[in-house]
Amino acid sequence: FPSHDKGEMYDEGEGIRQDKFRAVEFYKKGCEGGVASSCINLGAMYHTGEGVRQDKFNAVESFQKGCDGGSAVGCFNLGLLYSKGDGIRQDSFKAVELYKKACDDDFAAGCNNLGLMYYKGEGVRQDKFQAVEFYKKGCEGGVASSCTNLGVMYDDPNGVGQDKFKAVELYQKGCDGGDARGCFNLGSMYHTGEGVRQDKFKAVELFQKGCDGGSAVGCFNLGLMYDNGDGVRQDKFKAVELFQKSCDSGDAGGCVNLGVKYSNGEGVKLDKSKALSLYGKGCDLKNEQGCKNYAILKNQGVR
Repeated sequence: FPSHDKGEMYDEGEGIRQDKFRAVEFYKKGCEGGVASSCINLGAMYHTGEGVRQDKFNAVESFQKGCDGGSAVGCFNLGLLYSKGDGIRQDSFKAVELYKKACDDDFAAGCNNLGLMYYKGEGVRQDKFQAVEFYKKGCEGGVASSCTNLGVMYDDPNGVGQDKFKAVELYQKGCDGGDARGCFNLGSMYHTGEGVRQDKFKAVELFQKGCDGGSAVGCFNLGLMYDNGDGVRQDKFKAVELFQKSCDSGDAGGCVNLGVKYSNGEGVKLDKSKALSLYGKGCDLKNEQGCKNYAILKNQGVR
């Protein structure tokens, strides 16, 4: 077997006992022999520290070799590192160049990230119309988050021409592709009846799907629906569970609403100190109501 194939066999444990250290050895040989995919896999292992001591600089070097060897994945991964300043000095201009190279080679994730750069105006002059074009390429290439990003552009009245019906279609595509944000956004459309016939039951289903997929705001909105009995049978205990999940994932609203539950002893045992802590977390996450509630409890002498 060629070195790269042996590396993959040891890496995945296919037909042989898994051995990440041996995988690294064979990926090194493959990369030195000019196999771009070996360089990519080696870079990933240096980046995560699997089978080798973690070394972000070697990861950068390996991805660069892969990119130079014609691998769109290598260019994309290198673009991510430049974008984040991970193992190399942050350089948005370089990230744009690398994402473009990956996109030109029909790597859809590169098109999506290039769209994000144009949308934010990072490393390139802001251009929402260009962002739309790259999101389209990403969505057509199977990147679910690109479909959601494109949906946001059509949903936004300050975007490139609002079209709620088109936004619904794209959020659906994003959600079907496994993008939690697409599910949440689509749920919001069903909840309000924008671009689609209002359906609270469908909204609950989509918020649940978004929450299960890791959308903190999806958990929060689902918690609100259980709390209010909106589209679902009222369940204060379930609401508390969802606000907790939302808060744990960094959603300020979830922390503040959970604080209210502890402050009032609703769906959970009354605990003012716990409420104070949750309001403080919400305040740290820039939630104004959290700051106000924190100040009120502090003035009451709660610690």
